[in-house]
Amino acid sequence: PYQRGREILSNSTKQRKGFVAVVASIAATGGLLFGFDTGVISGALNFLKDGWNLTPSELEWVTSSVLVGAVLGAASSGRITDVFGRKKVILVTAVIFATGAIATGLAPTLSILVLGRVVIGIAIGIASFTVPLYISEISPTQSRGALVSLNQLMITIGILVSYVSDYWIADDANLESWRWMFLVGFFPAVILLVGMLFLPDTPRWLIGRQRHDEGLAVLRKLEDPALVESAYRAIRDGVSSNNTPDTSSPGALNILQPWLRRALFIGIGIMFFQQFTGINTIIYYSPVIFKMAGFVGNTESIMPAMIVGVVNVLFTIVSMLLIDRIGRRPIYFIGMTGMIMALLALGSA
Repeated sequence: PYQRGREILSNSTKQRKGFVAVVASIAATGGLLFGFDTGVISGALNFLKDGWNLTPSELEWVTSSVLVGAVLGAASSGRITDVFGRKKVILVTAVIFATGAIATGLAPTLSILVLGRVVIGIAIGIASFTVPLYISEISPTQSRGALVSLNQLMITIGILVSYVSDYWIADDANLESWRWMFLVGFFPAVILLVGMLFLPDTPRWLIGRQRHDEGLAVLRKLEDPALVESAYRAIRDGVSSNNTPDTSSPGALNILQPWLRRALFIGIGIMFFQQFTGINTIIYYSPVIFKMAGFVGNTESIMPAMIVGVVNVLFTIVSMLLIDRIGRRPIYFIGMTGMIMALLALGSA
């Protein structure tokens, strides 16, 4: 009986870990789509320029219109995620990703192409908020950090996949081959949509909506049995305190309290300047830059850009392995130093 009990416990642990891995992997497909639709434009630009005789200004609109949508999506995602739940919002996001892929791939005019890119940007903005939130709330306490970092890894993998698929699809003899570059994004969107249909919403959202039995049922599938009750109490207490009004500093003004203000500005500053360094210029325009540097064909110019994607993935993995060993600040400074040197070298080349 003792041995049989150990086997049952072992099988239960394996099933729980397997369920967590499946849930996190499916949800992280949203991160892959984020990365894919960020990088996919790079391989298409040269084909669009030659096939549609676009001016540099028009190419810039095609490229940057996705960021307009991303701002709109990110700005609106917080409230709708709280109202409708993380799962439903991710399902809708998958539909938006799929719609954007079809709209851009089949676009008959420049205006429709730009509009399709805005639609994709909306999906990227929502995914950038909702997917890591879902993963963090669905993850067991002991493995939350590792599973949340999976989303960032999937973003870099998505960028690499976009480069590789662009290269495979690119055909210098067919200037319309850029269409399939965009249409490829439809398939991971369907995977995300179908996969999320079978996943639960997060325990925190369910408990916050007073659906305690459902939240507990999900927790039992995710958490170590010994931690289920403590995790439930922590979520319940956290939700209760968030719902308790602070009359001294109501609503959104809470984030401007003196004790929080400095951390707020540092956090926003890091996120802003991380993007403002110009790394997205390299991700978007790598094939264009390499073609200017002497690579002759549109297809040939995509190949060296894949180096950017490979290194991006490799050093995301390296940082994930080192972040708990040497700390956040040293890795941040190493990364910023590398970016300063690399961007100076690129600008001088």
